[in-house]
Amino acid sequence: MLSYMQSILIFLPPSCIFLYFLYTKFSHPSSTPPQNQPPSPPRRPIIGNLHQLGASPHRALQSLSNRHGPVMLMHLGRVETLIISSANAAREAMKTHDLVFSSRPFQSITHKLLYGSKDIAFTPYGEYWRKVRSIGVLHLMSSHRVQLCRNVREEETSLLVQKIAQSCSSGPINLTDLFVLLMSDVICRVALGRKYSEEENWKSLEALLRDFMNLLGAYNIGDYIPWLAWMNKFNGLDARVEKVVKNMDDFLEVVVKEHKISKKFETENGLDFVDILLKIQRETDPTVDDETIKALILDMFSAGTDTAHTVLEWAMSELIKNPKKMERLQIEVRKFAKGNTECINEDDLTKMGYLKAVIKETLRLHAPVPLLIPRETTQDVKFMGYDIKSGTRVLVNAWAIGRDESLWDNAEDFEPERFVDDNNNNNNSIDFKGFDFELIPFGAGRRGCPGMSFAIAITELALAKLVHKFDFSLPDGLRGEDLDMTEAVAIIVHKSSPLIVDAITYNG
Repeated sequence: MLSYMQSILIFLPPSCIFLYFLYTKFSHPSSTPPQNQPPSPPRRPIIGNLHQLGASPHRALQSLSNRHGPVMLMHLGRVETLIISSANAAREAMKTHDLVFSSRPFQSITHKLLYGSKDIAFTPYGEYWRKVRSIGVLHLMSSHRVQLCRNVREEETSLLVQKIAQSCSSGPINLTDLFVLLMSDVICRVALGRKYSEEENWKSLEALLRDFMNLLGAYNIGDYIPWLAWMNKFNGLDARVEKVVKNMDDFLEVVVKEHKISKKFETENGLDFVDILLKIQRETDPTVDDETIKALILDMFSAGTDTAHTVLEWAMSELIKNPKKMERLQIEVRKFAKGNTECINEDDLTKMGYLKAVIKETLRLHAPVPLLIPRETTQDVKFMGYDIKSGTRVLVNAWAIGRDESLWDNAEDFEPERFVDDNNNNNNSIDFKGFDFELIPFGAGRRGCPGMSFAIAITELALAKLVHKFDFSLPDGLRGEDLDMTEAVAIIVHKSSPLIVDAITYNG
C-alpha cells in the first residue's frame, strides 16, 4: 500500500500537467495575446500567480505593485486579472473607461448564494443590472429613504449606549459583539420590519448570516482552475454552500410570505424594504420576482451590516490606540452636545468636522472591502497605455491606494487631522463619495456602492454617541499601543480579535 501511494505521489503532478496541457490545447484554442500587455510577475504552470496572493491578498498585491508597477496583469490560474493600485489608474478605469470596466465576472459561490446573481452588487452589467440598480437608488437607498430611517438609527444607537452604561461596572465590554448586534438590529428593522435579536432563534440566524458572509468571500479553486472544481466536493465547500443557500432561502421565504399576508405594502407609510419591493412587484414591475426581492435583501445585509460594524470597530480601535485623537474627538462632540441632557442626534453631526475626519481616516487605513468587488471588461480597451482584452478580470486595491506614500504623508499613521478644513494640507477636501480616487473605499462610477450614505449615517451617529457618553480604555492595564490590530481577511476585513474595553460613564 505504501509503495502504491508513493507511486501516486510521484506520477500525479506530471499527470496533472499533461492533462492540463491537453485541456488547454484542445478545449480552449489560444488566441494571440495583445502586443502591449501590462507587466506581470513571474508565474508557475497551472496555478499562475495564485501562490503569490498569500493570506492577505491586498497586502501581497501592494508589495507586488511596488515592484512591478501600479498596473499589473496577473494570471490567477486561467483567469487573467488586471491589478490596479494607484489613484490615476483607478480614475481611468472607473471614470474614463467606466462603461468598459462596469461588468462583474462569474463567481460560482456568489452566483448560488444570490439567486443567480440577481442582486445589485454582483450581477453583470446589462439591462437587469440597470433595473435593480434603479430600484436600489430610487426606492431603497435614496437620501429621502435614509432620512426616513433616522428614528431607527437614533433609537438603536441609544439602546447601545444604555447597554454599555448598564455593563460598565460588571467588567470589560465586548464592543465588537455590540457593534454587530447594533447593525443587525438596524438592518432588520429597516429591511425586514422588525428586530430578530429578541427572538428565540436569533443565535441560529446570526450564525447563518455569519456563514453567508464567510462564503461570499470564500476562495473557490474551480473559478480559477476549472478542472479542479471536483475538489470542492471533498473539502466540504460545495456542501457548505448548499446548506447556507437552503437555510437562507427558508428564512427569507418566511419573511416574504409574512409581508404578503400582512399586506402592509398596500399602504403608503411605515414601509420596510420588503414592503417596498412587494409594492413595486405588484404595481410597477411584475418581473421583480421573489428571488430578486430575496437577493436585494441579502445585498442589504452583506453591504450594510458587516461594512458598517467593521468601520465602527476599526475607528474605535484607532482612537483607543491614539488617545490624543480620542481626546480631541471627545472635546468636539461634548462641546456641541453640551446642554443636551438626553443624547446627541443627527442634526448635531453636521457641526462635527473632526468626527467626519476620523471616519475618513478610518476608511483610508481600513477600507472595509480592501480589494473592491471584482470587475470585468466588456470589450478590448487601451488602458494606461496597455492593451487589455475583453473579459479580463479587474481588481482595484483600494487599501493600497489609501496607503500610497506618494498621495499621503505618513501614510501608515492614523492622522484624522489631514482631513480637517483648518489644517494646511492637500488632503482636507478629499472625500470618499467616489469623486476623489485617492479615497475609494466604496468604489466609484456605475458600480459604486449605493448603500454608502446609509452605512456612514449609522457609523457617524454611533461613534459620536459612544465618545460623548464614555471614556474608554483597555482592560488589565494595557496601553493603546498594546492593542492587537491584526486583520482577519475575508471579503470584508475586520479585526482578528474582538475589541474588548473598559468603559466609564462621562458625567461632565
